[in-house]
Amino acid sequence: MTGRTVLRITGDTPRRRGEDRGRRAAAAIARAWRVYDELFATVAAGSAGSAGSAASAGISASAGISGAARPLDVRALALRTVDATRAWAPELVEEMEGVAEGAGLPFWTVAALNARTEILAEAGAPRAGECSTLVRTGLRTTGGQCWDWHEELAGAWHLQTVTGDAQGFAGITEHGILAKIGVNEAGVGVLFNILGHAEDAATGVPVHLVARQVLGTAGSFAEAVGTLTGAPVSASTVITVVTADRAASVELAPAGSAVVEPDERGWLTRTNHFLDPSLAAGELRGRREPETYDRHRLLARRVLGQPGPLDPEALVKLLAAHRDDGAEVCCHAPAEGTLGSRWATLATVAVDPAERRLLVHDGGPCTAGPSTWTPLTAPAC
Repeated sequence: MTGRTVLRITGDTPRRRGEDRGRRAAAAIARAWRVYDELFATVAAGSAGSAGSAASAGISASAGISGAARPLDVRALALRTVDATRAWAPELVEEMEGVAEGAGLPFWTVAALNARTEILAEAGAPRAGECSTLVRTGLRTTGGQCWDWHEELAGAWHLQTVTGDAQGFAGITEHGILAKIGVNEAGVGVLFNILGHAEDAATGVPVHLVARQVLGTAGSFAEAVGTLTGAPVSASTVITVVTADRAASVELAPAGSAVVEPDERGWLTRTNHFLDPSLAAGELRGRREPETYDRHRLLARRVLGQPGPLDPEALVKLLAAHRDDGAEVCCHAPAEGTLGSRWATLATVAVDPAERRLLVHDGGPCTAGPSTWTPLTAPAC
């Protein structure tokens, strides 16, 4: 089992839940903010230098690179997403305000952490790596994913249980970010893959806050999908909703949303490009980093030979693929490199919505074993 911190967040109001989170993780949130502050600046500077080559490759300046040619005003971008969130779900803003108060940090820095996907999109960030997901539907839906992110942030995430909202939930998230991957007491789970669209920017509700809203409020598959498709996002992601008997991937982008159902065998295989044809017309990520298609093809081939249920043992065998296998699903950071270029699989997550349970392995699937999983069960409010 991992020695990763488990935060048990409580509070009967959004502000009190935020204050509880902020107090419990104050030092960790401050450390995470320092890394992100440097990451935002590094990505913006690097993207500004590559804007000319991107234009020659046919990538529009409106895709976010143009914003990197000038200093990135992280504070202004973060507060712009706050305005959008307040109009959609003001309780999420109250919770972030509580985090800032509890941690003793300026509110805009907590907002920036929760909007890190949107700010990085505005900066024109490359996203090599970035998560692979498998879900198998049938008599009992199960699934899981690799969570890939920057190696420098390997210590900047934790396990959590949260009570006090309409639904209690459990999952993993980064320090200061309200939620990411998880499952709630109603048996509604969410898995998370970032996408990239030519219209991505930092103007709408952050996708991590959208995931938080699903986990804290959705009592059914239909409620989760309705929340996702109604969210006014400005950066792209696919959130895969899993319940005991159903699953679907909800692709979100500034251009709209689409619900992608499992294939005829009951499989959902997701990496980091759009599958819906209309949204794929604005595809950005796959044009910049086509390795997402390599990972998708490799996993699609592998699941053809998986007749049984997708238990944790089967999941890690399917996800444990490296470059020599044809695609780097299980990602390892190079020994050298700069911030923004060293990607690694920071966690492997298995979800069993019928049991309202997650299993979390600290690291990539190639190092997972029977004794390395930490179980988390969604608490009842």
